Amino acid sequence: MEYAKMRAIAEELGAYAEHLEGAWSVEIGPSGPVLAMRRPSKRHAGTIRRIRKQLDAQLPVTHPGYICANGPEIEHPGIGRMRLPDAAVIPEEALDEEGLAVDATQVLAVVEIISPSDPDNDHIEKLADYPAMGIPHYLIVDPRTGTVEVHSEPCKGRYTRKDPYIYGDKVPFGPWTVETADFRRYGKAGDSAARAGLAAPHRP
Repeated sequence: MEYAKMRAIAEELGAYAEHLEGAWSVEIGPSGPVLAMRRPSKRHAGTIRRIRKQLDAQLPVTHPGYICANGPEIEHPGIGRMRLPDAAVIPEEALDEEGLAVDATQVLAVVEIISPSDPDNDHIEKLADYPAMGIPHYLIVDPRTGTVEVHSEPCKGRYTRKDPYIYGDKVPFGPWTVETADFRRYGKAGDSAARAGLAAPHRP
């Protein structure tokens, strides 16, 4: 199906979702437009806030004019994909442009926080889509396990580098650093994974 047709279907689904209870999102993945209910927990939202706050403090030095935004949609018509990341590093002026989505060529990095209900979406589908869209850096945070993955160096539609970390690490993410000591796991009484006694992964 042509991307224009998929985009039209996605917009129809989005309009339909406005009349439903709860929060919904529409993305265009490998199987086409998908409508999914969004039920982010408070710890999911808290993790995104901490990451955005840290990146926004560093971006004026590394990339003046860029921000870490909560959304919007990003799209790559050439490969027929439209995604709504938890956060994306984009030019601030892109938010003043007409339209619904930011072109993927403008995106420096994306961040996803794993949802307990659908972990494969971030670990499998989006891990394939983001490098295919040409996005240089992808940060996956998993509050279920207290782990972090940094994917980078996209080549031929996949990331060729993966660096694992745990909560408590200072995580290099492209030219930035994400401090994870205050991140919270799902189902834990407020302790970070590091304080809960997880062993750090081997660093080559």
